Amino acid sequence: FADFFLNNKDWLVSYSVFSYLRDKHGTVDFNHWPTQAQFNEKEIAKLVDPSSKTYDTIAFYYFVQYHLHLQLLEATNYAHKNGVIVKGDIPIGVYRFGADAWQHPNLFHMDRQAGAPPDDFAIAGQNWGFPTYNWEVMAADGYAWWKSRFEQMKFYFDAFRIDHILGFFRIWSIPMHAVEGIMGHFVPAIPISINEINAKGIPYDHYRLTHPFINETVLFQQFGYDNELIKKEYLKHIGEGHYELLPAYKTQRQVETYFSVMPQDDWHAKIKQGLFNLISNVILFDAEEPHHFHFRFNIEHTSSFQNLDHPTQNALKDLYVDYFFKRQDAAWEKEAMQKLPMLKLSTEMLICGEDLGLVPSCVPNVMYQLGMLSLEVQRMPKANHKTFFHPNDAPYLSVVTPSSHDTSTIRGWWEEDRAKTQQFYNHEIGQWGEAPVHCEAWINRAILLQHLYSPAMWTIFQLQDYMGVDESIRRDNPNDERINVPANPKHYWRYRMHLSLEDLVSSNLFNQSWREAIQSSGR
Repeated sequence: FADFFLNNKDWLVSYSVFSYLRDKHGTVDFNHWPTQAQFNEKEIAKLVDPSSKTYDTIAFYYFVQYHLHLQLLEATNYAHKNGVIVKGDIPIGVYRFGADAWQHPNLFHMDRQAGAPPDDFAIAGQNWGFPTYNWEVMAADGYAWWKSRFEQMKFYFDAFRIDHILGFFRIWSIPMHAVEGIMGHFVPAIPISINEINAKGIPYDHYRLTHPFINETVLFQQFGYDNELIKKEYLKHIGEGHYELLPAYKTQRQVETYFSVMPQDDWHAKIKQGLFNLISNVILFDAEEPHHFHFRFNIEHTSSFQNLDHPTQNALKDLYVDYFFKRQDAAWEKEAMQKLPMLKLSTEMLICGEDLGLVPSCVPNVMYQLGMLSLEVQRMPKANHKTFFHPNDAPYLSVVTPSSHDTSTIRGWWEEDRAKTQQFYNHEIGQWGEAPVHCEAWINRAILLQHLYSPAMWTIFQLQDYMGVDESIRRDNPNDERINVPANPKHYWRYRMHLSLEDLVSSNLFNQSWREAIQSSGR
């Protein structure tokens, strides 16, 4: 224990004091603590002095962490003795009210929120809520905070996955006044200037381009016959049939706070979401530099854009494509090459990158140069012209999987979109005729076998997908298999394995079948 304490005190002491203060004050939000709301080394030293009244309570957390260390180490050693390697995870962010943010607030932009731009799975984007990294400050001490994380992980893992590796190229940064991810923009990003707008012949009207576009038609489309109530309660008429939000409802966060004390029913939810949509109905966000702007994502889907004349729309589209898909690439590659080689050099663990989402064109080359494995998900192809990715096409330096903790399982996905399922049935697994309504066990197995025979270095399956090949042991309802819905920050990881390990071990036919399949595939 003494050795463990000595080797880990840099994080262990601050974490344990944090845990003590959290419990003492009854909240994890250190901003509301009456004492020690800001980390102070001298005050912390008094609390952890062995002669202090608080020492025993704080030292309890040392002891708990020591035993967690022993348990993890025992599990890892057991895995190694049985020919199993263990892969850990590096989440892209830290909790806003966690021990790291309390001890090192200078390492994070606490006035921003990280997330992701809109996609087919989250049309309003994603807001994960945690602060973004202050990379400039982190670089000043050689990324010591990151290196300490890897130093700890090496005891338990042989490889690790970098969650959302795109965040090391650029992060989707959302202001604190916003609730939805749609209100963010990439950081770093080269903004567009007023000179570029003028050069394109776009009539420059700062208010029109950067403020919510609200007229009678927009209100009726959004609220139907409730629009009169909306105009009365939340808006101010500014002339010629146009409106703006009252000061109390200018931001999504203000709207969320207002509706938090309202009845939690469908009608109020509809009004709240409608106001969110009005607030996000803009084309440009002001950048930090005067007369420079960031584009709102998916401007073509906004009624603000649709109410512009066609020449202006076309000119804006040209700038939009350049902004998101051309001008940033070299800068984002430079950002990644300042950070990722440091990660690579500081550990002997194999590194896998979760490179899904809106992937800049520079990403594959950077990951290949650094020997980092990409993630290839069958239903999320990186080629825009494809509906599915086939495991046979995977590069060696990759991990292939049919689903992940952030998606539905194979069986759940099978019932989501009948047209896609039919296409998959005929073209990806080569079957004639009409696809079964439900994912039968043989279909589940055929999909996993495709992955086993892939040229990818690794193929990794969720336990639920493994068990999906056997009607006798899989769950009855595939919707009960899902772990996480990333677009919903209030969705909790409720999944639990429905069999005991003992029952699974004793499922001889299931286990023997998989043993033979894995051996036959050479894995």
